[in-house]
Amino acid sequence: MTAGSPWFRATNEPGPEPGSTPEETPYATAHSAPYAEYTYPYEPIPDGVAEARQPAPEHRNAPYETHDAPYETHDAPYETQDAPYEPPQEPLEASYEPSEAPYASHEPHGETMALRAVEPAVTPPAGPGRAERRRAAKGKGAKGKGRRGAAPAASAASAAGTAPAAPLSRVEARRAARAAKDSVGVVASRLVGELFITFGVVMLLFVTYQLWWTNVRAGQQANQAKGQIEDSWSRGGERTPGAFEPGQGFAIMYIPKLDVVVPVAEGISKPKVLDRGMVGHYGEGKLKTAMPGDKEGNFAVAGHRNTHGEPFRYINQLQPGDPIVVETQDAYYTYEMASILPQTAPSNVSVIEPVPKQSGFKEPGRYITLTTCTPEFTSTYRMIVWGKMVEERPRSKGKPDALVG
Repeated sequence: MTAGSPWFRATNEPGPEPGSTPEETPYATAHSAPYAEYTYPYEPIPDGVAEARQPAPEHRNAPYETHDAPYETHDAPYETQDAPYEPPQEPLEASYEPSEAPYASHEPHGETMALRAVEPAVTPPAGPGRAERRRAAKGKGAKGKGRRGAAPAASAASAAGTAPAAPLSRVEARRAARAAKDSVGVVASRLVGELFITFGVVMLLFVTYQLWWTNVRAGQQANQAKGQIEDSWSRGGERTPGAFEPGQGFAIMYIPKLDVVVPVAEGISKPKVLDRGMVGHYGEGKLKTAMPGDKEGNFAVAGHRNTHGEPFRYINQLQPGDPIVVETQDAYYTYEMASILPQTAPSNVSVIEPVPKQSGFKEPGRYITLTTCTPEFTSTYRMIVWGKMVEERPRSKGKPDALVG
């Protein structure tokens, strides 16, 4: 056979002897036994070797030659081949150099023979159903309000790029509304907290009023009463000696060590005298005491220690010999502090007697008694300070040395 495919033959002639050219060497003839199937790994063939294996161009399209003689049969069985078939290896060109990098695979028509991972199909998010679209359309027709807020919710969800949530049923909506409401415990705790806050604010305002505003107001009222007393003295009006109406101011008290200048009014009424920042004279009923101008007796007065002007705030700091001056329309009366009783019961009226008990005085004389509440900011007990008159000076002669110094 002079022409034809190197892979097929028209006759059953034996192939050429070994040692022929690679283009004319056929594969081994078929055996009576079934062919053994072999799987060879794909190996890329260099361009030069691939061209060498191709037959000459004139042999590709030439027709196969026919033979009239029948094929020769072989009685002897074919010899089996124990070793697997190995195709002949063609020599590589000298310019080819093996590389560690893997060969680029030849992919005919953009496909590859290697395994490829199948990418999962991306399922687009499900859009709103038919019922939701109908509700949205109705909501748009109703000027964007929608039925029960369905259209605004759908439009907001579409603007955010997310699918609108499924509408709740009536039972679910009721459950959600009940769950959104605060429990009884939460409401009660909130109410208790608000009550405590309100109570705290009220107490703060009350303390501010007691400690600050009462002093401001009492100071204004005491200054006004002092001015009225001085005006009455300057006019020199006629009056009955020792006769004063309750709440009427008639004298001015000075405590130089404590920098106290306070008017003295008749009576110990809180609203009329004490709460107005003044000192009250015990001059009514069983608590009636002497006046400064009396030749004998105890001139007893009371005043606040805290709030409302607090004229007796620091009388506990007085020491024996410290002066206490009382000015009236006629004269200045100077007393020297003698003793102090830090604490006694409010019912102990013996401290304002003509000769006060626990004062250290043994015989009648001209005394002064200052009473106030103790401890501070309470009215549980009374603090008592006693003094003895050392000088009576007419106003026409000027102020005493205790006030001049």
